[in-house]
Amino acid sequence: MSSSQSPGSTSYFEQQRAELLREISLSFEQVLQNINRLNRNLESVIAVGNEFSSVEALWSQFENVMAKDGEGSGEKEHDEERAREREDSETTPKGDGSQSPGADEVKQEDDDETIR
Repeated sequence: MSSSQSPGSTSYFEQQRAELLREISLSFEQVLQNINRLNRNLESVIAVGNEFSSVEALWSQFENVMAKDGEGSGEKEHDEERAREREDSETTPKGDGSQSPGADEVKQEDDDETIR
């Protein structure tokens, strides 16, 4: 401070500096409030997401079971069924178009085994 100023008075620079520091302080408080609000919202979103974890696990388990069935027996049975259909179409007279008696019953039994 210069000797011309009294100890209680402040210069224009110091007044502006104090005002800017007050504004910065208020801005930081607003930023802190907004960050806290964002944090609460994120926590609620995470909580909702966690509620679906059991549903997701159930669907994953279902998908794995279906994938195992499709890889193993399902494709093999479809291939065997196609081969039987080709054999049936080759042995059936072309002009007749009818199937041997009981062919529908055999196919129905095969379909029932596929379902099991």
